[in-house]
Amino acid sequence: MHTNDLSNWQHDHTFGQDQIRAGEKRTLFVVILTAVMMVIEIVAGVVYGSMALLADGLHMASHAAALCISLFAYIAARRLASDRRFTFGTGKINSLAGFGSAILLAGFALVMATESISRLLNPVTITFNQAIVVAVIGLIVNGVSAWLLMATPHEHHHGHDHHHDHNLKAAYLHVVADALTSFMAIGALLAGKYWGASWLDPTMGIVGAILVARWSFGLLLETGRVLLDQQANDEIIDELIKSIEKPGTDRVSDIHVWCIGHGIYSAALVIISDKPMTPDHYRTLLPVQSNIVHTTIEVHQCSSHVSNKQK
Repeated sequence: MHTNDLSNWQHDHTFGQDQIRAGEKRTLFVVILTAVMMVIEIVAGVVYGSMALLADGLHMASHAAALCISLFAYIAARRLASDRRFTFGTGKINSLAGFGSAILLAGFALVMATESISRLLNPVTITFNQAIVVAVIGLIVNGVSAWLLMATPHEHHHGHDHHHDHNLKAAYLHVVADALTSFMAIGALLAGKYWGASWLDPTMGIVGAILVARWSFGLLLETGRVLLDQQANDEIIDELIKSIEKPGTDRVSDIHVWCIGHGIYSAALVIISDKPMTPDHYRTLLPVQSNIVHTTIEVHQCSSHVSNKQK
């Protein structure tokens, strides 16, 4: 076989990861919105002497950093898509960024809880009017940001395991956490201003911290499964086996299916058969809806059948 003939048997490993994702441009817009609101809150906190606004602006800075991680992940995954150092492309950069953002969310929840408990035990004076105005603006900005990210068209793949864009989900959770904080802050500030219930402000902070921690834990589990190459769910595995196996002839003796990017999978199978066909034949049997973009298929003739032929 001539070396040039190998080109007919080779393929790239970009798997569409060199294309601009639906969430990239919107994430950039949300980064700008968040950064502008962050500056406004920090400046307002300093000018009005409001520690509440200053703290909110500083925690928004952490979210701006997390959103920048999401944006960087989109760009890096796209630009490095053809880099041969990545065995199955750059799809997992998406999940790695989501995992990092989930850790930041957990840290944010811890800071929220610590600060809220501190203020519950040692109340501070709040400049209600200015704080309420800026908190309302913050809620509007975060609401718009959350809507932009939620409205981003997802690249759905037909099948039982709809694998989300972890990067986009992480960015969405960060702005939702900010919106939740602003919403609860408004309620607490109004209660403090009109009914003197200043204790509600730190109490709502504790409630928000619990919710954010829960979101963080869920995202850590979801992205961790991808980063550790966890086996795809049973429905996908069963569907794959049924598409290949034939009663009395072809059997799947070993199968591994794992996610290598946003909604795309790789599979490795070992097939035993009385009348084995070529790997390409079995590859054509794989269900399209499973979105398996890379397969390694090993085929063996059933040993009992070989023994019978020798007799």
